Amino acid sequence: MAISAKMVQELRAKTNVGMMDCKKALVESDGDMDKAIELLRTRGVAKAEDRAHRTAKEGLITSYIHTGSKLGVMLEVNSETDFVARTDQFQTFARDLAMHIAASAPIAVSRDQLDEANIERERRIFRQQALDEGKPERVLDRIVEGRLEKYYQDVCLMEQPFVKDPDKTVRDLLMDLIAQCGENVTVRRFERFVLGEES
Repeated sequence: MAISAKMVQELRAKTNVGMMDCKKALVESDGDMDKAIELLRTRGVAKAEDRAHRTAKEGLITSYIHTGSKLGVMLEVNSETDFVARTDQFQTFARDLAMHIAASAPIAVSRDQLDEANIERERRIFRQQALDEGKPERVLDRIVEGRLEKYYQDVCLMEQPFVKDPDKTVRDLLMDLIAQCGENVTVRRFERFVLGEES
């Protein structure tokens, strides 16, 4: 199938990927727009994972104050260059993420930031719950690990379903941004403030 310039432009508008990559994806997918998008996303995520080791010390600190001023979030998102941090894409990502944190109340960016004592406490609670439910001893470890995975999805920002698109996790959203901007981007830290709440 002949790939027209219009098809390439349409794919570029949908994905924000370079023209040559768009054309190559359309050629490989025989002009199927959906397959080309999937192909670009797959490649983009692979490239994004390769960039994860690069240092990101630029970026921005953003905030979100919920209506009524009783809930607020401060968030630091880093990029490799100030140029990327100034793009609309990057700033929209940071604002959306601050809003997500306000709504979903994570306690850590990722698993490695969770307190080990806290994880062990949860493990003991899940084990006792399984015993109280009469689960057999031989499957207790699997049940506990399954419930621990669910716990991580509830409290770790990167593993939470994104509030604006629950089919994607926050990590998926971050990988999409990295693929599009061509730089490593990291969510460094956040603080969620609730009026009257003890720290």
